[in-house]
Amino acid sequence: MVRITAAQLPEPPHGADRVVVTGNAVIVLDGASALEPAGVPPGEYASRLGAAIAAALAVAPEAPLPSVLGEAITATAAELGLAGDAGCPSSTVAMARLADGALDLLALGDSYIFYGTGPGTGTLTDDRLAGLHLPQQRQYRERLAAGGGYGDAHRDLLRALQRGQRLRRNRPGGYWIAAADPAAASHALALTLPATAETWAVLATDGVVNTARHLGLDDWPALARSGPAALARLLRHCQDWEQHTDPDGRRFPRSKRHDDKAIASLTAGR
Repeated sequence: MVRITAAQLPEPPHGADRVVVTGNAVIVLDGASALEPAGVPPGEYASRLGAAIAAALAVAPEAPLPSVLGEAITATAAELGLAGDAGCPSSTVAMARLADGALDLLALGDSYIFYGTGPGTGTLTDDRLAGLHLPQQRQYRERLAAGGGYGDAHRDLLRALQRGQRLRRNRPGGYWIAAADPAAASHALALTLPATAETWAVLATDGVVNTARHLGLDDWPALARSGPAALARLLRHCQDWEQHTDPDGRRFPRSKRHDDKAIASLTAGR
C-alpha cells in the first residue's frame, strides 16, 4: 500500500509549483520564474511536463526514472513548440516511486527529497545551480540583510543573476534543468533503495524547505506521516512569517518576499 498526501500554496492554476500523483508515485515540479520571461509561463510548462511524466509512467510504470523524464521533456517540448533551451521555460523535477520492493528517487534542479527506509534518513537534492557561485547570488543576499529591500535595485541584481544562469544552463560545468533538451534528464540525480514497511519520502520545493529550515519546522520524518491539513498549515505558517515578520528579507535573505510552495509525502505500509 502506498499513501500520498500533498499541499500547495497557492493552489493551481495560480503559481508555478505543481504536484502530480499516480498510483504509486509522486512528482513535484517548480516552474522557474524569470524577470525576462519566456513565451510560455513557467506554471504552464510545469503542468504540461507533470502530465507528460504521469503519462510516461502509465505506459511504462517500471521504467528508469531518468528515461521517463527524458521522454516527458521530449513530449512537452513538442506539445509547446519549444526549440532549444535558450529562451525556453524550465522546471525542477523531484520524483519518488514505490514499486517492487524499491524506492526510486530522482532530483533535477533545486527541489528536495528527504527520505527514510528504516533507521537511517537521507536527502537527495541537486545543488549545481547554487554551486555556480555567481557574484549576484551573494550580492542580493548581502543587500537584503543590510535592509535594502525588494525594490528596483534588487530586481536588477536578479536579472543579472538569471542572465548568468541561463548562459550555464544544460551544459557541462553548469547546471541541468528540465527545459527543451531531453538530454538534461540523463544528468538527473537518481537513487534506488530497498523499501520496507517504514519507508517514507517527502518532496518539497525550495520555497518550502528554505523557510521551514530557518524557522526550525523541518521535521521531515514527522511531516511524512502528516495529513494534508498539517502540510497545508506548514505552508501557511511559512508564508505568513515571510509576509508579516520578515517582509523585507532582512532576517532571512531570499530572492522573493515569498515563493510558491509545494510539498508531498509518500509512505509505504500504512
